[in-house]
Amino acid sequence: MSIHWQQKMEAYREELLERLKELCSIESVLDESTAKTGAPFGQGIAEALDYMLKLGEKEGFLTKNIEGYAGHIEYGEGEEIVGILTHLDVVPTGEGWTSNPFEPEIRDGKFYARGVQDDKGPAIAAFFALKLVKELGLSLNRRVRLIFGTDEESQWRDVKYYFEREPMPDLAFTPDADFPIINAEKGLLDLTLSGSAETASAMNEGEWKLARFEAGQRPNMVPDFAAVRLEGDGDVFELKEQIQDFLLTHRIRGYAEEADDHLMLVMEGVAHHGSEPDQGVNAAYCMARLLRGIQLDKNGNRYISLIHDLLDDSYFGEKLGIAQEDEQVGRLTVNGGVFRYESGKGQHVELNIRYPISGDMESIRNQVAEKVHPYGLEITHVDHKPGNYVRPDHPLVKTLQNVYEEQTGEKGEPFSIGGATYARALRPGVVFGPLFPGHPEKAHQKDEFMVVDDLVKAAALYAQAIYELAK
Repeated sequence: MSIHWQQKMEAYREELLERLKELCSIESVLDESTAKTGAPFGQGIAEALDYMLKLGEKEGFLTKNIEGYAGHIEYGEGEEIVGILTHLDVVPTGEGWTSNPFEPEIRDGKFYARGVQDDKGPAIAAFFALKLVKELGLSLNRRVRLIFGTDEESQWRDVKYYFEREPMPDLAFTPDADFPIINAEKGLLDLTLSGSAETASAMNEGEWKLARFEAGQRPNMVPDFAAVRLEGDGDVFELKEQIQDFLLTHRIRGYAEEADDHLMLVMEGVAHHGSEPDQGVNAAYCMARLLRGIQLDKNGNRYISLIHDLLDDSYFGEKLGIAQEDEQVGRLTVNGGVFRYESGKGQHVELNIRYPISGDMESIRNQVAEKVHPYGLEITHVDHKPGNYVRPDHPLVKTLQNVYEEQTGEKGEPFSIGGATYARALRPGVVFGPLFPGHPEKAHQKDEFMVVDDLVKAAALYAQAIYELAK
Protein backbone atom coordinates (compact mmCIF):
# COMPACT_ATOMS: atom_id res chain seq x y z
CA MET A 1 0.00 0.00 0.00
CA SER A 2 1.40 3.36 -1.02
CA ILE A 3 0.28 6.30 1.13
CA HIS A 4 1.44 9.89 0.70
CA TRP A 5 1.58 10.62 4.43
CA GLN A 6 2.60 14.26 4.19
CA GLN A 7 -0.17 15.04 1.72
CA LYS A 8 -2.76 13.25 3.87
CA MET A 9 -1.69 15.14 6.99
CA GLU A 10 -1.94 18.53 5.26
CA ALA A 11 -5.73 18.13 5.29
CA TYR A 12 -5.60 18.31 9.11
CA ARG A 13 -3.36 21.41 9.35
CA GLU A 14 -5.95 23.97 10.45
CA GLU A 15 -7.73 21.63 12.85
CA LEU A 16 -4.39 20.57 14.34
CA LEU A 17 -3.47 24.21 15.00
CA GLU A 18 -6.84 24.98 16.58
CA ARG A 19 -6.57 22.05 18.98
CA LEU A 20 -2.99 23.01 19.79
CA LYS A 21 -4.05 26.57 20.61
CA GLU A 22 -6.65 25.23 23.01
CA LEU A 23 -4.20 22.89 24.71
CA CYS A 24 -1.41 25.49 24.98
CA SER A 25 -3.86 27.96 26.55
CA ILE A 26 -4.04 25.73 29.63
CA GLU A 27 -1.46 26.77 32.24
CA SER A 28 -0.33 23.27 33.11
CA VAL A 29 2.58 24.11 35.43
CA LEU A 30 3.09 21.98 38.55
CA ASP A 31 1.04 23.57 41.36
CA GLU A 32 0.79 21.38 44.43
CA SER A 33 -1.21 24.08 46.23
CA THR A 34 -4.21 23.11 44.06
CA ALA A 35 -3.53 19.37 44.17
CA LYS A 36 -6.41 17.09 45.16
CA THR A 37 -7.79 13.66 44.42
CA GLY A 38 -7.79 13.24 40.65
CA ALA A 39 -5.41 16.19 40.26
CA PRO A 40 -2.22 15.17 42.08
CA PHE A 41 -0.08 17.85 40.40
CA GLY A 42 -2.54 20.74 40.43
CA GLN A 43 -5.59 22.01 38.66
CA GLY A 44 -3.93 23.24 35.45
CA ILE A 45 -2.25 19.92 34.69
CA ALA A 46 -5.49 18.05 35.42
CA GLU A 47 -7.30 20.32 32.94
CA ALA A 48 -4.74 19.55 30.22
CA LEU A 49 -5.10 15.80 30.76
CA ASP A 50 -8.89 16.06 30.74
CA TYR A 51 -8.73 18.07 27.51
CA MET A 52 -6.75 15.41 25.67
CA LEU A 53 -8.89 12.53 26.90
CA LYS A 54 -12.09 14.32 25.88
CA LEU A 55 -10.54 14.96 22.47
CA GLY A 56 -9.95 11.22 22.22
CA GLU A 57 -13.51 10.39 23.23
CA LYS A 58 -14.89 12.68 20.50
CA GLU A 59 -12.89 10.78 17.89
CA GLY A 60 -14.18 7.43 19.10
CA PHE A 61 -10.99 6.22 20.78
CA LEU A 62 -10.96 4.26 24.03
CA THR A 63 -9.72 6.49 26.86
CA LYS A 64 -8.62 5.95 30.44
CA ASN A 65 -7.69 8.38 33.20
CA ILE A 66 -5.36 6.85 35.80
CA GLU A 67 -6.50 9.01 38.75
CA GLY A 68 -5.01 12.16 37.25
CA TYR A 69 -1.45 10.83 37.26
CA ALA A 70 -1.59 9.95 33.56
CA GLY A 71 -4.02 8.77 30.95
CA HIS A 72 -4.16 7.16 27.56
CA ILE A 73 -6.04 7.03 24.28
CA GLU A 74 -6.17 3.62 22.61
CA TYR A 75 -6.95 2.35 19.12
CA GLY A 76 -6.68 -1.03 17.43
CA GLU A 77 -6.70 -4.66 18.51
CA GLY A 78 -4.15 -7.24 19.51
CA GLU A 79 -2.23 -8.51 22.52
CA GLU A 80 0.83 -6.35 21.99
CA ILE A 81 0.96 -2.57 22.45
CA VAL A 82 2.74 0.19 20.56
CA GLY A 83 3.16 3.17 22.85
CA ILE A 84 3.72 6.88 22.23
CA LEU A 85 4.50 8.59 25.51
CA THR A 86 4.18 12.39 25.73
CA HIS A 87 3.68 14.83 28.60
CA LEU A 88 1.27 17.70 29.19
CA ASP A 89 3.00 19.52 32.07
CA VAL A 90 5.26 22.46 31.24
CA VAL A 91 8.00 24.39 33.04
CA PRO A 92 7.35 27.89 34.48
CA THR A 93 7.44 30.66 31.90
CA GLY A 94 10.20 32.90 33.27
CA GLU A 95 10.53 36.53 32.21
CA GLY A 96 10.89 38.43 28.95
CA TRP A 97 8.31 36.88 26.63
CA THR A 98 7.24 38.89 23.58
CA SER A 99 3.65 37.68 24.00
CA ASN A 100 1.65 35.96 26.73
CA PRO A 101 3.05 32.39 26.90
CA PHE A 102 -0.45 30.98 27.54
CA GLU A 103 -2.13 32.95 24.77
CA PRO A 104 -0.72 31.17 21.70
CA GLU A 105 0.19 33.21 18.64
CA ILE A 106 1.31 32.30 15.14
CA ARG A 107 3.84 34.78 13.74
CA ASP A 108 5.84 34.32 10.54
CA GLY A 109 4.95 30.64 10.36
CA LYS A 110 5.97 29.96 13.95
CA PHE A 111 3.64 28.89 16.76
CA TYR A 112 4.57 30.65 20.04
CA ALA A 113 3.47 29.30 23.43
CA ARG A 114 4.92 27.67 26.53
CA GLY A 115 5.00 23.95 25.91
CA VAL A 116 4.49 23.99 22.14
CA GLN A 117 7.87 22.31 21.66
CA ASP A 118 8.03 20.56 25.03
CA ASP A 119 5.71 18.66 24.78
CA LYS A 120 2.21 19.77 23.80
CA GLY A 121 2.96 20.27 20.11
CA PRO A 122 4.24 16.70 19.77
CA ALA A 123 1.28 15.40 21.81
CA ILE A 124 -1.19 17.00 19.41
CA ALA A 125 0.86 15.85 16.40
CA ALA A 126 0.77 12.25 17.68
CA PHE A 127 -2.97 12.54 18.28
CA PHE A 128 -3.65 13.63 14.70
CA ALA A 129 -1.31 10.90 13.48
CA LEU A 130 -3.47 8.29 15.20
CA LYS A 131 -6.60 10.00 13.90
CA LEU A 132 -5.27 9.75 10.35
CA VAL A 133 -4.46 6.04 10.73
CA LYS A 134 -7.97 5.42 12.08
CA GLU A 135 -9.72 7.40 9.33
CA LEU A 136 -7.70 5.64 6.62
CA GLY A 137 -9.13 2.38 7.98
CA LEU A 138 -5.72 0.74 8.14
CA SER A 139 -5.56 -2.75 9.62
CA LEU A 140 -3.42 -3.06 12.75
CA ASN A 141 -2.28 -6.20 14.58
CA ARG A 142 -1.18 -4.31 17.68
CA ARG A 143 -3.02 -1.84 19.86
CA VAL A 144 -1.72 1.74 19.83
CA ARG A 145 -1.70 3.81 22.98
CA LEU A 146 -1.04 7.53 23.21
CA ILE A 147 0.02 7.90 26.84
CA PHE A 148 -0.09 11.35 28.43
CA GLY A 149 2.16 12.01 31.39
CA THR A 150 1.75 14.92 33.80
CA ASP A 151 4.95 15.17 35.90
CA GLU A 152 7.78 14.88 33.38
CA GLU A 153 9.22 18.30 34.24
CA SER A 154 9.46 17.40 37.91
CA GLN A 155 9.81 13.96 39.53
CA TRP A 156 8.22 11.51 37.06
CA ARG A 157 5.72 10.37 39.69
CA ASP A 158 3.21 10.07 36.85
CA VAL A 159 4.89 7.30 34.85
CA LYS A 160 5.81 5.41 38.01
CA TYR A 161 2.15 5.41 39.06
CA TYR A 162 0.92 4.62 35.55
CA PHE A 163 3.18 1.65 34.85
CA GLU A 164 2.43 0.15 38.24
CA ARG A 165 -1.17 -0.17 36.97
CA GLU A 166 -0.87 -0.50 33.19
CA PRO A 167 1.30 -2.77 31.00
CA MET A 168 4.57 -1.59 29.52
CA PRO A 169 4.27 -1.21 25.71
CA ASP A 170 6.12 -3.79 23.66
CA LEU A 171 7.54 -1.05 21.41
CA ALA A 172 7.43 2.66 22.18
CA PHE A 173 8.82 6.09 21.44
CA THR A 174 8.50 9.55 22.90
CA PRO A 175 8.30 12.65 20.65
CA ASP A 176 10.18 14.91 23.05
CA ALA A 177 13.51 15.94 21.52
CA ASP A 178 14.98 15.52 18.04
CA PHE A 179 14.78 13.63 14.78
CA PRO A 180 15.93 11.27 13.46
CA ILE A 181 16.18 8.84 16.43
CA ILE A 182 17.74 9.20 19.86
CA ASN A 183 18.69 5.76 21.15
CA ALA A 184 20.92 6.76 24.10
CA GLU A 185 20.47 9.20 27.00
CA LYS A 186 22.67 10.14 29.92
CA GLY A 187 21.80 9.17 33.47
CA LEU A 188 20.04 11.95 35.39
CA LEU A 189 20.84 12.86 38.98
CA ASP A 190 19.12 15.76 40.77
CA LEU A 191 20.70 16.60 44.11
CA THR A 192 19.24 18.95 46.71
CA LEU A 193 21.86 20.45 49.03
CA SER A 194 20.79 22.08 52.29
CA GLY A 195 22.37 23.58 55.39
CA SER A 196 22.07 26.24 58.06
CA ALA A 197 22.98 29.92 57.61
CA GLU A 198 23.43 31.46 61.03
CA THR A 199 23.25 35.22 61.41
CA ALA A 200 26.65 36.72 62.17
CA SER A 201 26.89 37.86 65.79
CA ALA A 202 28.86 40.94 64.77
CA MET A 203 29.77 42.59 61.49
CA ASN A 204 33.27 43.77 60.71
CA GLU A 205 33.76 47.28 59.44
CA GLY A 206 33.03 47.59 55.73
CA GLU A 207 31.19 44.26 55.54
CA TRP A 208 27.79 43.72 54.00
CA LYS A 209 25.44 41.02 55.20
CA LEU A 210 24.12 38.69 52.54
CA ALA A 211 20.54 38.75 53.81
CA ARG A 212 19.03 36.87 50.86
CA PHE A 213 20.09 35.22 47.59
CA GLU A 214 17.52 33.82 45.15
CA ALA A 215 17.90 32.39 41.66
CA GLY A 216 16.24 29.72 39.53
CA GLN A 217 12.98 27.80 39.59
CA ARG A 218 13.85 24.27 38.48
CA PRO A 219 17.09 22.24 38.60
CA ASN A 220 16.75 21.42 34.90
CA MET A 221 16.66 25.08 33.81
CA VAL A 222 19.57 27.52 33.61
CA PRO A 223 18.49 30.42 35.89
CA ASP A 224 17.79 33.60 33.92
CA PHE A 225 17.22 35.81 36.97
CA ALA A 226 18.97 36.32 40.30
CA ALA A 227 18.12 38.69 43.15
CA VAL A 228 20.14 39.55 46.25
CA ARG A 229 19.45 41.64 49.35
CA LEU A 230 22.46 43.22 51.07
CA GLU A 231 22.30 44.92 54.47
CA GLY A 232 24.93 47.02 56.20
CA ASP A 233 26.25 50.46 57.06
CA GLY A 234 28.85 50.73 54.33
CA ASP A 235 29.15 53.33 51.58
CA VAL A 236 26.11 52.61 49.39
CA PHE A 237 27.22 55.04 46.68
CA GLU A 238 30.60 53.34 46.33
CA LEU A 239 28.96 49.91 46.27
CA LYS A 240 26.52 50.95 43.54
CA GLU A 241 29.39 52.27 41.44
CA GLN A 242 31.20 48.95 41.85
CA ILE A 243 28.09 47.08 40.75
CA GLN A 244 27.59 49.31 37.72
CA ASP A 245 31.22 48.85 36.66
CA PHE A 246 30.83 45.08 36.89
CA LEU A 247 27.67 45.07 34.77
CA LEU A 248 29.24 47.25 32.08
CA THR A 249 32.52 45.35 32.03
CA HIS A 250 30.84 41.95 31.71
CA ARG A 251 27.97 43.17 29.52
CA ILE A 252 25.34 41.80 31.86
CA ARG A 253 21.88 43.28 32.38
CA GLY A 254 20.99 44.18 35.94
CA TYR A 255 20.56 46.98 38.44
CA ALA A 256 20.93 48.00 42.08
CA GLU A 257 18.02 49.53 43.99
CA GLU A 258 18.55 51.33 47.28
CA ALA A 259 16.00 51.24 50.13
CA ASP A 260 16.06 52.61 53.68
CA ASP A 261 17.80 49.65 55.28
CA HIS A 262 19.07 47.51 52.41
CA LEU A 263 20.25 47.32 48.82
CA MET A 264 18.59 45.06 46.26
CA LEU A 265 20.67 43.67 43.39
CA VAL A 266 19.08 42.09 40.34
CA MET A 267 20.86 40.33 37.49
CA GLU A 268 19.57 38.77 34.28
CA GLY A 269 20.96 35.72 32.51
CA VAL A 270 19.81 33.63 29.56
CA ALA A 271 17.66 30.57 30.24
CA HIS A 272 18.46 27.26 28.59
CA HIS A 273 17.72 23.59 29.10
CA GLY A 274 19.72 22.13 31.97
CA SER A 275 21.15 19.41 29.73
CA GLU A 276 23.28 22.07 28.04
CA PRO A 277 24.24 24.42 30.87
CA ASP A 278 27.11 25.95 28.91
CA GLN A 279 24.66 27.21 26.28
CA GLY A 280 22.81 29.52 28.68
CA VAL A 281 23.98 32.36 30.92
CA ASN A 282 23.50 31.37 34.56
CA ALA A 283 22.35 34.47 36.46
CA ALA A 284 23.32 32.91 39.81
CA TYR A 285 26.90 32.39 38.64
CA CYS A 286 27.07 35.98 37.34
CA MET A 287 25.78 37.29 40.66
CA ALA A 288 28.34 35.23 42.56
CA ARG A 289 31.15 36.70 40.45
CA LEU A 290 30.00 40.18 41.40
CA LEU A 291 29.64 39.36 45.10
CA ARG A 292 33.13 37.85 45.19
CA GLY A 293 34.41 41.40 44.93
CA ILE A 294 32.31 42.66 47.87
CA GLN A 295 33.14 42.18 51.54
CA LEU A 296 30.44 39.91 52.90
CA ASP A 297 29.68 38.44 56.33
CA LYS A 298 31.24 35.05 57.08
CA ASN A 299 28.27 32.83 56.21
CA GLY A 300 27.27 34.87 53.19
CA ASN A 301 30.82 34.70 51.88
CA ARG A 302 30.84 30.93 52.39
CA TYR A 303 27.71 30.53 50.26
CA ILE A 304 29.10 32.67 47.45
CA SER A 305 32.42 30.81 47.67
CA LEU A 306 30.54 27.53 47.20
CA ILE A 307 29.13 28.79 43.90
CA HIS A 308 32.50 30.15 42.79
CA ASP A 309 34.66 27.24 43.95
CA LEU A 310 32.49 24.32 42.81
CA LEU A 311 30.09 25.46 40.08
CA ASP A 312 30.87 28.67 38.19
CA ASP A 313 32.57 28.10 34.84
CA SER A 314 32.60 24.34 35.47
CA TYR A 315 29.76 22.97 33.36
CA PHE A 316 31.30 19.51 33.03
CA GLY A 317 31.96 18.72 36.69
CA GLU A 318 35.67 19.58 36.83
CA LYS A 319 35.51 21.58 40.07
CA LEU A 320 33.34 18.96 41.76
CA GLY A 321 35.78 16.26 40.75
CA ILE A 322 33.19 14.26 38.79
CA ALA A 323 34.20 15.03 35.17
CA GLN A 324 33.86 11.96 32.93
CA GLU A 325 32.67 10.89 29.49
CA ASP A 326 32.05 7.86 27.29
CA GLU A 327 31.66 7.15 23.58
CA GLN A 328 27.90 6.60 23.75
CA VAL A 329 26.69 9.92 25.20
CA GLY A 330 29.75 12.13 25.75
CA ARG A 331 30.58 14.31 28.75
CA LEU A 332 28.94 14.62 32.14
CA THR A 333 27.24 18.01 32.70
CA VAL A 334 26.33 19.96 35.85
CA ASN A 335 23.65 22.65 36.03
CA GLY A 336 23.19 24.76 39.15
CA GLY A 337 19.47 25.35 38.73
CA VAL A 338 18.07 26.60 42.06
CA PHE A 339 19.71 28.78 44.72
CA ARG A 340 18.16 29.98 47.99
CA TYR A 341 19.96 31.63 50.90
CA GLU A 342 18.47 33.52 53.83
CA SER A 343 20.59 34.72 56.71
CA GLY A 344 19.51 33.16 59.97
CA LYS A 345 17.41 30.50 58.25
CA GLY A 346 19.25 28.36 55.76
CA GLN A 347 21.05 27.75 52.49
CA HIS A 348 19.88 25.61 49.59
CA VAL A 349 21.18 24.54 46.16
CA GLU A 350 19.68 22.18 43.57
CA LEU A 351 21.99 20.54 41.03
CA ASN A 352 21.04 18.78 37.82
CA ILE A 353 23.77 16.28 36.86
CA ARG A 354 23.69 14.24 33.64
CA TYR A 355 26.26 11.48 33.49
CA PRO A 356 27.47 8.94 30.90
CA ILE A 357 26.01 5.45 30.49
CA SER A 358 29.26 4.09 31.93
CA GLY A 359 29.06 6.36 35.01
CA ASP A 360 28.23 5.29 38.55
CA MET A 361 25.57 7.32 40.36
CA GLU A 362 26.72 6.41 43.87
CA SER A 363 30.29 7.51 43.32
CA ILE A 364 29.11 10.81 41.82
CA ARG A 365 26.79 11.45 44.74
CA ASN A 366 29.46 10.60 47.30
CA GLN A 367 31.99 12.87 45.62
CA VAL A 368 29.55 15.80 45.58
CA ALA A 369 28.71 15.22 49.25
CA GLU A 370 32.40 15.34 50.15
CA LYS A 371 32.99 18.52 48.14
CA VAL A 372 30.07 20.54 49.58
CA HIS A 373 30.55 19.49 53.21
CA PRO A 374 33.14 22.21 54.02
CA TYR A 375 30.58 24.80 52.90
CA GLY A 376 28.02 23.68 55.47
CA LEU A 377 25.85 21.73 53.05
CA GLU A 378 24.75 18.13 52.83
CA ILE A 379 22.65 16.17 50.36
CA THR A 380 19.07 16.10 51.61
CA HIS A 381 17.21 14.77 48.57
CA VAL A 382 18.14 12.63 45.57
CA ASP A 383 16.14 12.10 42.39
CA HIS A 384 17.80 9.58 40.08
CA LYS A 385 16.90 8.25 36.65
CA PRO A 386 19.29 5.73 35.06
CA GLY A 387 20.51 6.26 31.53
CA ASN A 388 18.87 4.65 28.51
CA TYR A 389 20.39 2.72 25.61
CA VAL A 390 18.71 0.80 22.77
CA ARG A 391 21.05 -0.86 20.30
CA PRO A 392 21.07 0.66 16.79
CA ASP A 393 20.00 -2.61 15.12
CA HIS A 394 16.90 -3.07 17.30
CA PRO A 395 13.68 -3.47 15.23
CA LEU A 396 12.20 -0.36 16.88
CA VAL A 397 15.15 1.76 15.79
CA LYS A 398 15.31 0.27 12.30
CA THR A 399 11.58 0.79 11.68
CA LEU A 400 11.68 4.46 12.72
CA GLN A 401 14.86 4.95 10.72
CA ASN A 402 13.18 3.61 7.58
CA VAL A 403 10.12 5.84 8.11
CA TYR A 404 12.28 8.94 8.56
CA GLU A 405 14.43 8.22 5.51
CA GLU A 406 11.44 7.41 3.31
CA GLN A 407 9.59 10.64 4.10
CA THR A 408 12.52 13.07 4.34
CA GLY A 409 15.03 11.60 1.92
CA GLU A 410 17.73 12.14 4.55
CA LYS A 411 19.84 9.70 6.55
CA GLY A 412 18.23 8.63 9.81
CA GLU A 413 21.22 7.58 11.90
CA PRO A 414 20.46 7.22 15.64
CA PHE A 415 22.39 9.39 18.09
CA SER A 416 22.64 10.25 21.81
CA ILE A 417 21.70 13.27 23.96
CA GLY A 418 22.19 14.62 27.46
CA GLY A 419 18.50 15.35 27.90
CA ALA A 420 16.24 13.20 30.02
CA THR A 421 13.13 12.08 28.18
CA TYR A 422 10.43 9.54 28.86
CA ALA A 423 12.33 7.11 26.61
CA ARG A 424 14.14 5.89 29.72
CA ALA A 425 10.78 5.04 31.33
CA LEU A 426 10.06 2.65 28.45
CA ARG A 427 11.43 -0.85 27.80
CA PRO A 428 12.44 -0.46 25.04
CA GLY A 429 12.01 3.20 24.22
CA VAL A 430 13.63 5.80 21.99
CA VAL A 431 13.03 9.43 21.03
CA PHE A 432 11.52 10.28 17.64
CA GLY A 433 11.33 14.05 17.03
CA PRO A 434 9.79 16.58 16.96
CA LEU A 435 12.74 18.86 16.08
CA PHE A 436 14.37 18.43 12.70
CA PRO A 437 18.17 18.65 12.35
CA GLY A 438 19.45 22.22 12.46
CA HIS A 439 16.23 23.71 13.80
CA PRO A 440 16.42 25.77 17.01
CA GLU A 441 15.96 24.20 20.44
CA LYS A 442 13.57 26.49 22.36
CA ALA A 443 12.35 24.21 25.16
CA HIS A 444 12.47 25.84 28.61
CA GLN A 445 13.28 29.23 27.06
CA LYS A 446 11.34 32.46 26.65
CA ASP A 447 9.43 32.79 23.36
CA GLU A 448 9.30 29.01 22.96
CA PHE A 449 8.08 28.17 19.47
CA MET A 450 7.76 25.51 16.79
CA VAL A 451 7.66 26.04 13.06
CA VAL A 452 4.14 25.17 11.92
CA ASP A 453 5.33 23.27 8.85
CA ASP A 454 7.55 21.15 11.08
CA LEU A 455 4.63 20.20 13.28
CA VAL A 456 2.68 18.97 10.28
CA LYS A 457 5.72 17.09 8.93
CA ALA A 458 6.25 15.48 12.35
CA ALA A 459 2.60 14.40 12.52
CA ALA A 460 2.96 12.69 9.13
CA LEU A 461 6.06 10.86 10.34
CA TYR A 462 4.23 9.74 13.48
CA ALA A 463 1.30 8.46 11.42
CA GLN A 464 3.51 6.23 9.29
CA ALA A 465 5.49 5.14 12.34
CA ILE A 466 2.28 4.08 14.09
CA TYR A 467 1.23 2.07 11.06
CA GLU A 468 4.60 0.40 10.49
CA LEU A 469 5.03 -0.54 14.15
CA ALA A 470 1.46 -1.77 14.64
CA LYS A 471 0.49 -3.35 11.31
